[in-house]
Amino acid sequence: MWKKVMTWVLGLCTSWTVNGQKAGQADLKVTQTANQTYAVAFTLSGENVLQSPAEGLWSVATDWQNDWMSAWVHGSPTQKENVNGWTILTGKLPIGQGEMLVRDAYRLEENGLIHGIRRYQWAGKDTLRKASLSVRFQWRDGGLKPFMPGILYYGNPAGAKVNDKIIPVYTSQPGEFAIFEDHRYPMPFCMLEQAGKLKATALHTVPSPVRGARLADQWWSMGVETYADRTEFVLYSGPIGYNRQHSVAKALQHQPMKYTDTYLDMEPGRIVEKEFYIQVYPIGQEGSGFEQPLYTALEMYQPFDADAFTPFDEIIRAKYHFAQTRWLDEGDVKGFGMYEKSYRKDIVMGWCGQAGSLGYALQCLDKELNDPKITDYVQQSLDFLATYPVKEDGMFPVGYFLDKKEYHGGDPVSCGQAMYNIAKAIEVARKSGKYNTSQWETFLKKACDGQATRILKADWRPYSTAEGFLIAPLILSHQLFGKEAYKEAAVKAASVFAERHLTMREPYWGGTLDATCEDKEGAWAAFQGFASLYEALKEEKYLAWAKHAMDVCLSYTVVWDIPLPPGRMADHHFRTTGWTVVSPQNQHIDIYGVMFTPEVYKMGIWLNNESLKKLAKVMYRSCFQLTNPYGSQGEQLQQTNFAQHGDMSNVHKLRGGYSESWTVFWITAHFMNAGARFAEMNVRP
Repeated sequence: MWKKVMTWVLGLCTSWTVNGQKAGQADLKVTQTANQTYAVAFTLSGENVLQSPAEGLWSVATDWQNDWMSAWVHGSPTQKENVNGWTILTGKLPIGQGEMLVRDAYRLEENGLIHGIRRYQWAGKDTLRKASLSVRFQWRDGGLKPFMPGILYYGNPAGAKVNDKIIPVYTSQPGEFAIFEDHRYPMPFCMLEQAGKLKATALHTVPSPVRGARLADQWWSMGVETYADRTEFVLYSGPIGYNRQHSVAKALQHQPMKYTDTYLDMEPGRIVEKEFYIQVYPIGQEGSGFEQPLYTALEMYQPFDADAFTPFDEIIRAKYHFAQTRWLDEGDVKGFGMYEKSYRKDIVMGWCGQAGSLGYALQCLDKELNDPKITDYVQQSLDFLATYPVKEDGMFPVGYFLDKKEYHGGDPVSCGQAMYNIAKAIEVARKSGKYNTSQWETFLKKACDGQATRILKADWRPYSTAEGFLIAPLILSHQLFGKEAYKEAAVKAASVFAERHLTMREPYWGGTLDATCEDKEGAWAAFQGFASLYEALKEEKYLAWAKHAMDVCLSYTVVWDIPLPPGRMADHHFRTTGWTVVSPQNQHIDIYGVMFTPEVYKMGIWLNNESLKKLAKVMYRSCFQLTNPYGSQGEQLQQTNFAQHGDMSNVHKLRGGYSESWTVFWITAHFMNAGARFAEMNVRP
C-alpha cells in the first residue's frame, strides 16, 4: 500500500525520536517510564500531540456487560528493539489464567505518516471469552473538533440544530463518543482539529473484519471518545455507538438499531492484528484540517483505474435509451417524466426529476447519439418548462401533474438546478443556432431578476447552503444577458456562503431535501457556485473556495472496494470505489457524485492535479454499475448497516442489499448532464 523507505537513528537517552525530521512533520517519541515500561507519543515540532493512555499503551476488555465492554486490563511494553527501520515494543498482559502477548511496531514512512501495527496473541490454555481488543491514543487538549468522512463533519452542528436524535452529533463534551464500523467510512480515517493552535491529527485505519467475532459480519470499528481532560482516537474489534448510546448502528433514516454482543472468543494461539497510520500536521486555517488526510487517503488507495469500468459511450447510449421511456407527449404537454408512466405522470425540474437537464445535455451529446428525435426532445421539453409561472421573488413551481393539470413544488435546490440547466441550454443553443431560445430566455430572465433582487436585499439570510445552487445560474446568466445585478447577486451569495462554511463552524448542509443535516449536495451547491465564479471572473479566492467545497464533496466518495456479504451487490461483484455516501443521516451510497465529476476534472486542470482528473473519470464510470439491460438503476445501495427500503427488521441483514424500485429520473439525467459537460471540455471519461 505504501512505498516503505526509512532508516531510523536512535538517540542515547531514555527518549528517542526519528532522525532527520522536517519542520512541521510528525515524529514518534518512545519514552521509558520510571517502572521500566515504555510509552509512545506522536509529536509535531517536538510537542506531544497524541500519546499512549495514562493507564498503559495496551487495553483489553475481558467481559461484556450492559451492552458494552467491561473488565478492562491495561498494560505497557517492557521491551524495545529496532529492526529494519521499525521500532518494536513487546510485552504481556496477565488475564485470568493466561497471558495476552502484545506487540506494537512503528515506522516513519517517506510521506510523513507513522505506520503502526498492533498484534494481539492469546497464550492461555482455554478460549478467552467476551474479549474486546483496542488501539487508543489520546490528545490531552481542549477545543478539538472531529471529522469522519461521510459521517461526522466537525460534530454535525446543523444536524444537531435540526434533530439531534436522528443525526450523529458531537459537541466535544465529556462522555460523548462516535464509533462506527470500518465499512461505513468512504475514506477510512478520523481527524481531530485544534483550530486555536492550528494543528490537526488523523488516524487512518486499514479496514478489516475480525476473526473470532461473535457476529457473522463483524468488522473493526473506529472513532473518537471525549473525557474531561482528553479526547481519544479509538480502534475497537467490533463495538460501535454514537450520541451517548452504546452498541447501536446508524441503521435507519430516523433511528438507530441495536448492534450488540460485538466481542471476540479467542482460542489458544489466536492472533489478531490491526494496522493503522498516524498523521500529525500543522494547518493553515480553521476548517482545513480534514483536507490533508483526505488526499492521503487518495494516495493510499489509488482509486484511479477508470478502464476497469464501463466505457463512456456505452453509458451514454444506455442512459439515453432509458430516458426515452420517460418521455411524455400529451397535447401541449411534452417533457421527461420523473416516474414510470404507470406510477405517476409528473414533469419535475431540478431535484429529483431533472426534466430540464436533457434539454441541455442532448445538445452536447447530439453527435454521440446521432438520433434525429433529439431536436424535438430539446425544443419541446424546454418550451414546455418555460411556461411554468415565475413568482416575483424568482421562485417557481418545479413540477406539473399531467392528470391533475396543476403545478406543484418549488424550493431553492430545485429552482437553482433548473435555472442552471436552462442557462446551459441557452448557451449551447446560441452556438449551434439550431433552436429557438426566446421562451427559455424569457423564463430565465424572470427567474434571475427575482432571485437577484431578493439576494441583494440587506435582509437576505439563507437558511442553509441550499441557495448556493443559485450562484452558478446567476453568473452564467450574467454572461448570457450582460445584466450586472446577476453578477452582483452571485458574488454576494458566494461571499456569504464562504464566510459561513470555510471555517467549518457551520459545514455545508441542506442540499438534500429528504435529510436535515450536513450533506454532500449542500457542499456541491457551494462547489459549483465557487467554481463557476472562478471560471467567469478568474479571481484566485474563488478557486480556493472551490477547492475547500470540492474537498468536502470528495470526502463522501468511496475510495476503496468494501468487501460485501452475500446479497444483490455481491451478486454482481459490485465495486464501491467511486460511489458517494449521501449524508450523515442517510448512510447508503448512490450515484449523485457523477454530477460533480466534470468540475472535479476541471479542478484537476486548474490545480495541475492529475489524481483529481483520474478520480473524476472513475467516479463517472464506476457509478454505471448495476444498470440493468433497460438502462435503469435504483437509487440506494447498502454498503454498510443501513437501509431505507425493504426488510429493515434485522440490522444484520441490511448490508449488501440494493433498493432498485425507486427509479426517479435524476439518476439517468445526472449521467447525461455530466456527460455533456465532459463533452464541452472535449474529454471522454
